[in-house]
Amino acid sequence: MNSSGIKLAYLCAVLNALIIGFSFVFTKIALEFAEPLDTLTFRFAASFAVISIPVLLGRVRLNYRRKKLHKVLLLAILYPLGFFTLQSYGLKYATSSEGGILFAFTPILTVLLAFLFLKETTTLLQKLSICLSVSGVLFIFIMKGSRIDWSNMTGIILLFLSCLIMAGYNVLARRLLKSFSPAEMTYFILGIAFLSFLSVSLTGHAAAGTIDQLFSPLASGTFIVSILYLGIMSTLVTALSSNFALSRIEASKMSVFSNLSTIVSIIAGALLLGEEVRMYHIIGSALIIAGVMGTNLLGNKWEEQVLHRAKAG
Repeated sequence: MNSSGIKLAYLCAVLNALIIGFSFVFTKIALEFAEPLDTLTFRFAASFAVISIPVLLGRVRLNYRRKKLHKVLLLAILYPLGFFTLQSYGLKYATSSEGGILFAFTPILTVLLAFLFLKETTTLLQKLSICLSVSGVLFIFIMKGSRIDWSNMTGIILLFLSCLIMAGYNVLARRLLKSFSPAEMTYFILGIAFLSFLSVSLTGHAAAGTIDQLFSPLASGTFIVSILYLGIMSTLVTALSSNFALSRIEASKMSVFSNLSTIVSIIAGALLLGEEVRMYHIIGSALIIAGVMGTNLLGNKWEEQVLHRAKAG
């Protein structure tokens, strides 16, 4: 595997975290105009429409012949269908801070699943680096005064399951990307998600006689801008970038980049919402960055070199 491909994979992983970090702000804005399910419908409508353009023009070629599409269907059920459904209902019973705390554990779950199903191994230093990154996220939330209210067990369990599903997606996608290109996988997943959310949303509004409410948010330019960001950048681009990264680097290394989105959300909050950046934000961010770098730099070869130098000395 050439070094340029690896470098591009890491660039995609960082880009993924940057986009997701800003998505929290745009999601907050979109939800002021529409219900969560309707927002997801428009979000995936935008993403699927945009990716369909180069496919229809023949610029992106897809070949699903003799490929195991049922496995990609399982992937789509995991993410985005399962993830967003569990997350949405989980946040009904728990706070967004509790969601952020639990989501920080996704890299640890990914390491466990990657070891069980992909036989991916991580060194002790990499495991410690992942824990360091997670501790950075937890430090920020705890210093903000956030805590997990164990009386909200329904919400906590649902949010934990959403994290487990995200970890499962990272592992299964890593395996399937040996047979499918990132574009083929992304197109199929987005298509399934769009049709699923649209069907549920239309059925719900038709039963309630509120079809007009489904389309009324489109009268707002602010809502449209938010949906375009969420659909094109935070869904399509992140799906392509994460799938490309997973095709080049291990799931355990890729997953830890998700914690960088915490840093980006702090920056986005400061720039767009005027939120204050405190010292604990800076300390927690430093821990996250150190953990991400450690996970991806302190691999087997690095440890072997250290041991070799120690023996030579």
